[in-house]
Amino acid sequence: MEETEKDNMAKNEQGKNKNRKLTRIILIALLTAGAVIGIIEYHEAQRYETTDDAQLETDISPILSRVQGYIAKINFVDNQKIKQGDTLVMLDDRDLRLKEEQAEAALQSALASLEVAKTNAQSTEEDARVSDSRKEQLSILLTNARSDYERYKKMFDEHSATQQELDKKKTDMESLEKQVEAAKQQEDESVSRTNSANEQIKVAGSIVSQRQSDLDYAKLQLSYATITAPFDGILAKKNAVVGQLLQAGQPICAIINPQDIWITANFKETQVKKMKQGMKVEVEVDAFPGKIVHGNIASSSPATGSEFSLIPPDNASGNFVKVVQRIPVRIELNKSDELYKLLKPGMSVYVSVVLY
Repeated sequence: MEETEKDNMAKNEQGKNKNRKLTRIILIALLTAGAVIGIIEYHEAQRYETTDDAQLETDISPILSRVQGYIAKINFVDNQKIKQGDTLVMLDDRDLRLKEEQAEAALQSALASLEVAKTNAQSTEEDARVSDSRKEQLSILLTNARSDYERYKKMFDEHSATQQELDKKKTDMESLEKQVEAAKQQEDESVSRTNSANEQIKVAGSIVSQRQSDLDYAKLQLSYATITAPFDGILAKKNAVVGQLLQAGQPICAIINPQDIWITANFKETQVKKMKQGMKVEVEVDAFPGKIVHGNIASSSPATGSEFSLIPPDNASGNFVKVVQRIPVRIELNKSDELYKLLKPGMSVYVSVVLY
């Protein structure tokens, strides 16, 4: 009996020793694994700067109506792919066409007035030339008449001519002097009328320019009745129905450019010290866990995100509370990655910047 008890005690002691050894081995293995994981995590932390405060972005442009009008036709549906220049909406343009026709009629009237002004100017210029020619002719006759009068006066003093002949030459001379004076006045009036006619041409020309501008504006307004896509993309947020009255500046839908998607990652200000333009980036999209999209740093914001808020914080105006600021960093993605085509603006992502 005693020997049996001793054997059992020995066996129990051996079992306890084995359990202690196994526990020590497991504990050492766990400590070793923890140390290895810690070292790996430390090295990874030194190699990467990460953030989950990031999302995909792209160009989103609202499609607006530039003129007021009723919608006559809609050529798209939500989430439809379109090409640049595709007609999206057509407005009822009857009133705009009437305005174009009115502007065209006003232009034709202005052009007719310009032609009349040019004709009047030509007529007055012709009258001025005739008056100038007549004045020159009378001036020559007056010069001859004065010479005849001086010659007859000298002859009269020498008793070679009669008083009657002298009086006749004087009368002829005085008559021509009055004719020359009248011709000069007529010439001045013709020149004045010519200047006035030329001014009328300028006025008529300015009216033509104004009417041409009115017509161009009417045509431009008419062109706005056809609303087209500004670039290739996908339409979303349709907000229009046939028969609806659109106001100028009212949004109809939005167009998204899926061909150019980038990431805006908001890193802490303590993280951006080592970041440089061109550094490689690994991106994990929340919607596709385990899959990586590659990219690189394109640029960083010149100010923190809070500075662009509607009411930027002013630490001098109240109690100061220090908060770690975020700096937006733009990351361009590799468009050749298979996952790139599945990305959509607004998706959340986890960004890792490779520092070395």
